[in-house]
Amino acid sequence: MKKLLSIIITITFLSCGGQKEISGVKKTSEESHNILALKENVKSSLEYLASDALEGRNTGTAGIEKAAVFIENFFKENKVQPYYETYRDSFNLDNIVGYNIVGYIEGHDSELKNEFVILGAHYDHIGTAESVNGDSIANGANDDASGTVAVMEWAKYFSKSKSNKRSILFTLYAAEEMGLKGSGHLAKRLKDEALNLYTMINFEMIGVPRAENETMAYITGYKKSNMAEKLNDYAKGDIVGFLAQAKAYNLFMRSDNYPFFNAFKIPAQAISTFDFTNFDYYHHVDDETDKMDFEHMTSFINKMIPALEGMINAETKEIKMNNE
Repeated sequence: MKKLLSIIITITFLSCGGQKEISGVKKTSEESHNILALKENVKSSLEYLASDALEGRNTGTAGIEKAAVFIENFFKENKVQPYYETYRDSFNLDNIVGYNIVGYIEGHDSELKNEFVILGAHYDHIGTAESVNGDSIANGANDDASGTVAVMEWAKYFSKSKSNKRSILFTLYAAEEMGLKGSGHLAKRLKDEALNLYTMINFEMIGVPRAENETMAYITGYKKSNMAEKLNDYAKGDIVGFLAQAKAYNLFMRSDNYPFFNAFKIPAQAISTFDFTNFDYYHHVDDETDKMDFEHMTSFINKMIPALEGMINAETKEIKMNNE
């Protein structure tokens, strides 16, 4: 009986209904459920990051310091290690000190652990915007507390699942709103340190769903690599698609993936669910927690897990640049 049970124990991802074995260790669906993102946790984290107490998280302010401490404590609680001596990668902008937060989970494969995947988002916002009904705090719930929470949840997942063959950096950037300054600093630093970077994905504004007839998310620079195709293959479903406006608005160069693409010349792209039809509050004081769809956010986070695992654990570098 025990032998039979050991054969049938599996881990079932809620997102695709399939069975998946992680790192040769089979887990029950109950155990799997316990390490997937939960809506109440996603909501709680975002409510704090987009609260008035953080004053819009402008780089160099007391509000973004609170956000940084919150992320650092989350990493500590979930046993995500700092990549550097501390979690902070600091940089100077005139008289302002900014800092990216960099968490690290080493890969468990003796060879592949020397290759890295970066999952990132920016945790800063613009601070204040034009006042509406006496409110001038631009809380930045969708932009980009939503992406920040997603990266935090994946850090927690991989820390608990121990399913990553490659090493992962979980990077939250400051000064994106000042012209990608935080990601630009970190990309240059890692390049100067000769990091062996395989892929980088930036998550930007994933707090609201697209129309039902559209793919759940889209990727910028769609034709620059086969990343969208491979992520969908790994997920066994169409999660990431194409958005025509992404090229028209030059989104590939306007988010934190771009400095990594520039520095490393590897597949470094951004994924978003904001498509210019489903959210009216970009850089607006009404980009608030109550505008977020937490069912959608949690579903997206969990559906991306097998896609990310496929990328992180592929025996060879299957995601490649295209010759445009």
